[in-house]
Amino acid sequence: MAEIDVGSDANDETKENRSVINFFNNRDECTYTRCYCEENIWKLCESVRDKHPDQLTRCFAVFISNTNKQIPLWMQASSKREDRLVIWDYHVIFLHMGEDSTLVYDLDTELPFPCDFVEYAVKGLRDDRRMKEDFRRSFRVTRADEFLQTFASDRTHMLSEEGEWLMPPPTYPCIATTGSKSNIQYFISMDPDEGFGTVMDSVTFIKTFSNPAATDT
Repeated sequence: MAEIDVGSDANDETKENRSVINFFNNRDECTYTRCYCEENIWKLCESVRDKHPDQLTRCFAVFISNTNKQIPLWMQASSKREDRLVIWDYHVIFLHMGEDSTLVYDLDTELPFPCDFVEYAVKGLRDDRRMKEDFRRSFRVTRADEFLQTFASDRTHMLSEEGEWLMPPPTYPCIATTGSKSNIQYFISMDPDEGFGTVMDSVTFIKTFSNPAATDT
């Protein structure tokens, strides 16, 4: 697998995604609630399951976090900085892996929607190796079909100590499974010995999705 250089701009060739289906033409077609990225991505997975079921096994929900719950992401729409840097406790994105390229769906970025994976890595993720260790990120990658079957949240992590909403919740019912009302902590956790999916470091994550032709999914 070829490692990309996240210190330079992506070239025009990497921005072509002829082998990848564009599931959504714009963000307005997607269910979105600010600061509930995990549910926004669950809804994207649900939409693909309903409209493009043959593609679901090539789609992934990716939780980004670390032990300190301080992860930098650039080009985030909520930032007031020129470089659009935000330090999140965690963030969630959606990936669709085609035959030779991958698209990123991030409902909170100012980058294109969807965005070529290499461009997103260059401009939105940047290079972990140049960061202080406390800010280096891990990536919990869960296949979309598994995410739909296993993820649950009662949204209590968005309540203050006084029981007030930190941000208004989605208007639809909480997402739950037959076995759990809330297990979001196991998705946010970057402990590889617990939770769902596979935990990757930054280098492995970028290698895996920047060159799908070399990856056995």
